[in-house]
Amino acid sequence: MQKIVIDPITRIEGHLKIEATVDGGEVKDAKCVGTLFRGFEIFMKDRDPRDAVHITQRICGVCPTSHGTTAALNLDAAFGVADKIPNNGRILRNLIQGANYIASHIVHFYHLAALDYVDVTEVADYDGTDPELLKVKDFISRALAAGDMSMLAPFYPRYEGDYRLPKKVAQAAVAHYVEALNMRRLAHELSAIYSGRMPHSVAVVAGGVTSHPSIDSISSFMSKLNTLRHFIDNVYLPDVIAVAETYPDYFGIGVGCGNLLSYGVFDLEANGTNLATRQRLFTQGTVSASDLTLHTFDPNKITEDIKYGWFKGETNEYPLNEVTEPDHTKAEGYSWLKAPRYENTPYEVGPLARMVVNYVAGDPVVQKMVNDILAHFGAGPAALFSTLGRHAARALECKIVADEMVKWVMELKIGEPVCADYEIPESAEGMGLWEAPRGALGHWIKIENHKISNYQCVVPTTWNCSPKDGQGVYGPVEQALIGTKVRDNDNPFELVRIVRSFDPCLACAVHLISPTGNEISRFRVY
Repeated sequence: MQKIVIDPITRIEGHLKIEATVDGGEVKDAKCVGTLFRGFEIFMKDRDPRDAVHITQRICGVCPTSHGTTAALNLDAAFGVADKIPNNGRILRNLIQGANYIASHIVHFYHLAALDYVDVTEVADYDGTDPELLKVKDFISRALAAGDMSMLAPFYPRYEGDYRLPKKVAQAAVAHYVEALNMRRLAHELSAIYSGRMPHSVAVVAGGVTSHPSIDSISSFMSKLNTLRHFIDNVYLPDVIAVAETYPDYFGIGVGCGNLLSYGVFDLEANGTNLATRQRLFTQGTVSASDLTLHTFDPNKITEDIKYGWFKGETNEYPLNEVTEPDHTKAEGYSWLKAPRYENTPYEVGPLARMVVNYVAGDPVVQKMVNDILAHFGAGPAALFSTLGRHAARALECKIVADEMVKWVMELKIGEPVCADYEIPESAEGMGLWEAPRGALGHWIKIENHKISNYQCVVPTTWNCSPKDGQGVYGPVEQALIGTKVRDNDNPFELVRIVRSFDPCLACAVHLISPTGNEISRFRVY
């Protein structure tokens, strides 16, 4: 047996270590190790509850919008205004979040995952006239001539081998990598029209938003959105299909736990205090690969297990009742991540979960898109539970969200309210359930003496990259890695492809600060 340690996994948000025990070319055991603790749940205590919207956005610079909106939903419930949000407030929250979805999905595929499949050195032979690609060609040619691949950051370092895309396709993909940088910037601009800035919105608040629609803002929003929709339809989706056509074996690699969970996202009704039943574009529910049947979602069945996490306290607690107390000396612990469970079972969250839940729920738009993709590859629904299934789901979702935003922006009513009035209660409890681009996101709050007495976040990557639970059941990413065939232990590209298909965000998932500047860890970078 041989242990492969990848520390840290690069091209993700935050710090994640993977340990895989390989025997006979197959992964027999795997660990996901979150290597940083940040303590947001601790320093939120005794704050003004309204601060939650702004502080929690600092958990992550990629998906701050999701944390801000989830915190606002949390406060809506605690302040008793969940059924009083004006339609403009609901729609503007959706538009701000939708822009973040577009930015996140584009950056994930092109700037985080695509380099696992695209050999950028193919651009050294480029003979076209694209000015941006010629710049990349010059950049790469100089590095190759010097024999110094370290000059090629961010394209290097990388694992070697298994680059299959035809040269022309690979060259086009590199050009799209550059173009996608501009698209991500444009998506941030799109969000900032109504969020005030990106990252870290100042417009999303308890009760709705603080920005007001105008003719000029609607016109600017539509112009930028249509440019992004053109990129999604004509570049992003075709590139995902091209990768899938070249790497079809990855429809059977990285299956995972086979259980999917969605909290639902993008509110379609202004009222409704029950977030488990509120009408949303992507609906709430759970689905398992074993039966592909939609099951009702009950948030009271969410718990977090800390058997193998570096934490003290009771295990299998409902989030609102948890106390976050770190314990790095814990003998059996191996991660700063807790292990969220639903009905004591691990669940994968993210675009795949949202798309499959809506597919099984009978959403006609999702069903047509998914069926068309499956027919193109001659595959059945089981192929969705895979590395490529996650990429396909993310791209299709990006199109659905962008197209729906066209409808939403035209539903805005100039001059109508955007926020409900409220008072901060002396004592209250709240829950916010939403979906970040990476998956199910929940915030819970207890208020005492008008201040936060407890605040807990259960985030997408905590679900996906969780360690084992007290029953010895592995987390979703760990399960996806176990059983994987590794061709070359020195270049385990199979493993990083699987991990990156989940789009981990450890900045969200692990909340160690060393104020004295002491060295905490040394990392071997691949």
